[in-house]
Amino acid sequence: MITRYKGEMERMQGEGEGEVDHLERPSPLTDKERVMIQDSWAKVYENCDDNGVAILVRLFVNFPSSKQYFNDFKHIEEPEELEKSAQLRKHAHRVMNALNTLVESLDNPEKVASVLKVVGRAHALRHKVDPVYFKILSGVILEVLGEAFSDIVTPEVAAAWTKLLATVYYSITAIYKELGWPKLSTSTG
Repeated sequence: MITRYKGEMERMQGEGEGEVDHLERPSPLTDKERVMIQDSWAKVYENCDDNGVAILVRLFVNFPSSKQYFNDFKHIEEPEELEKSAQLRKHAHRVMNALNTLVESLDNPEKVASVLKVVGRAHALRHKVDPVYFKILSGVILEVLGEAFSDIVTPEVAAAWTKLLATVYYSITAIYKELGWPKLSTSTG
């Protein structure tokens, strides 16, 4: 499942960047899915900083164009050097804390919407990040969690995470559209 997702990410990255298909809202998480996500996340978050760095290094190595938004380390090529970057570690910590807030708030849709709005607005307006990178990052998160926590991230848990990350991408894309993000396409073909 994870390999297929990576192939999809590579295909999407090659398509017109910034174009977003008509997305359907994913179905809400069930109580069982919420518990599976929260339980698995508790293990991941025990080593928040290193796991966050692993996710971002994988993103930047596998999708080098994603580094264009980071002046402090966009020219670093070697994974070992990326891992040592204080700026990358700082951003990884912010990403993991945002994910932690989402996971802890899965039973509070208003809090989840608030966090996603802040993240979406900042990335659209201040950082000008193409929203496709949220989908790419979702695939990287699933890949790293599946490899590093294979005993915890069973296919059922991975499916719950996939659903959550699809919801995140759907919500972020909706925020970009509300903001009139200039690169978004609403055409279906």
